[in-house]
Amino acid sequence: MFFIRSTPTISSSSRSVARLEKMRIGGTDQWLLMRGKNTRLPVLLWLHGGPGTAQIGFAPYFQRELEQHFVVVNLDQRGAGLSYRRGLPSGAMNLEQFITDAREVTEYLRDKFKQNKIYIVGHSWGSILGVKLAERFPELYHAYIGVGQVVHMVEGERISYRYTLRKAQEEGNAKALRELNELGEDSFYDHRKMTVQRKWLDVYGGVTYLQPMDKVIVPRMFRSSEYNLLDMLRFLRGARFSLQQMWTEVCGINLEGVTRLQIPVHICMGRHDYNTPFELAEKFFHNLQAPVKTWEWFEQSTHFPNLEEPDRFNKHLIYLLAYNLKT
Repeated sequence: MFFIRSTPTISSSSRSVARLEKMRIGGTDQWLLMRGKNTRLPVLLWLHGGPGTAQIGFAPYFQRELEQHFVVVNLDQRGAGLSYRRGLPSGAMNLEQFITDAREVTEYLRDKFKQNKIYIVGHSWGSILGVKLAERFPELYHAYIGVGQVVHMVEGERISYRYTLRKAQEEGNAKALRELNELGEDSFYDHRKMTVQRKWLDVYGGVTYLQPMDKVIVPRMFRSSEYNLLDMLRFLRGARFSLQQMWTEVCGINLEGVTRLQIPVHICMGRHDYNTPFELAEKFFHNLQAPVKTWEWFEQSTHFPNLEEPDRFNKHLIYLLAYNLKT
């Protein structure tokens, strides 16, 4: 069952697509935004971060160039953004269900656009889903693109904490030192304490490089044709709900055992990323066997190269499309 909410078209061509759809996925309503200048273009499914950091409300602003080369699909995952609702069963908020949801969306997109395979981008939490999908269902995907790649959650959180503590010590920031020392290195297991560490990580440039992410996202949400004010409230509630329900399981994730994928793999990392520390992603990349693998640094970015350096990021994805078509 589908519900279509109007959204502005991006082209006068009868083959263009600009659709916001609600569909039943895994027993609950979830929303997809599909935009591209031609329905015959390759499909790019974007798996957002979080869990719970839905992006239909702001991502299209940064993806306009991509829409000239792909049908770009943003999914507000279960319990997030437009897909959040009160009373959503907490028992279905788990990694396996999200993998099943993403595969169901993949099958829908393959059928809708009559394509045997699609591309997947996974950012942060979404990079966990992306690796799992690429590992289990390689026949469904042309390539996997990882952005802010997660590898070993426990070790990554400890590296992130140590970085923040070191920066606070170098600056002599008494308030930061007090709060961080009260937390302790393993405080991230409590998602509420983790947010305190992330506050200071953001101050010291480990989340975003040039400006706080709220200054990047919020203005675009207010101008969004896909989100209204109630949707913005839903976004906040969904982000909180998703972390509450899933953070314990997320903390147990370790992808170091994934050493071989059967599809091309392209990793995009911000040079300053200590949200999902880049050194773990480097080690994962070097240990990984794949038909093709590439690594791209974004020197002016931390955890969000797609938002911090959107022009360069989009050009890189367009280059990867051309590269994969040749190989």
